[in-house]
Amino acid sequence: MSERTLEEKKYLEEYDAEQFDRFSVAVDLLTFTIEDDELKVLMVRRDEFPFKGCLALPGVFVRIDETLDEAAQRGIQEETGLSGIYYEQLYSWGEVDRDPRMRVLSVSYMSLTSREALAFHAGSRTQEALLVPVRSLLASDETIAFDHRRILEYACWRLKNKVEYTDIAFHLVPEEFTLPELQRVYEILLERPLYKANFRKKIAGMIEETGRYTEGDAHRPSRYYRRKRDILQSF
Repeated sequence: MSERTLEEKKYLEEYDAEQFDRFSVAVDLLTFTIEDDELKVLMVRRDEFPFKGCLALPGVFVRIDETLDEAAQRGIQEETGLSGIYYEQLYSWGEVDRDPRMRVLSVSYMSLTSREALAFHAGSRTQEALLVPVRSLLASDETIAFDHRRILEYACWRLKNKVEYTDIAFHLVPEEFTLPELQRVYEILLERPLYKANFRKKIAGMIEETGRYTEGDAHRPSRYYRRKRDILQSF
């Protein structure tokens, strides 16, 4: 064993972790979908203080023996019963007074999924789990727990910007979709109408025909498309 290794071993044995203040780390989860022609987010109603009875994003404290990603998966399962949803880190939140109980840092995670793929229920630590229209929630004066209103506002801003240069909108439609369905998702995320010709030109390189058509329509059947497999991007 080298001299440097011995010195490091001795240093670690004598290291006093108590010389620094302790704090907790949490994860907060944003699950977005589109239902009834609106962007909605999965929220829970808290069953414990602080903010008992208030809406909040699902979330948990990170255990000492788990990674952030593992905590995110555990948190969504515990509070909403939802599993098998892929999340990516969005942002970290570290304001000193963001939690009235103690010093807590939070890492927010975000996921987008089609409504057909979303099945959830109230977990063991929540009164209920529900899909809430994002725009009306942010426009209301309803109390949202902790700094979750700010987290939600930031996530919506990120979504609106990233839809312009990535394919994140495809996460909100089924595997096969019509072009009007996809265009409507873009319009909801961007909060403005789009010209059909310009939209179809923009996404032409991202999609391919399936060879299938809608059935039972009163008008001309529409083609079903899917996202090209070689242009899949994370968000």
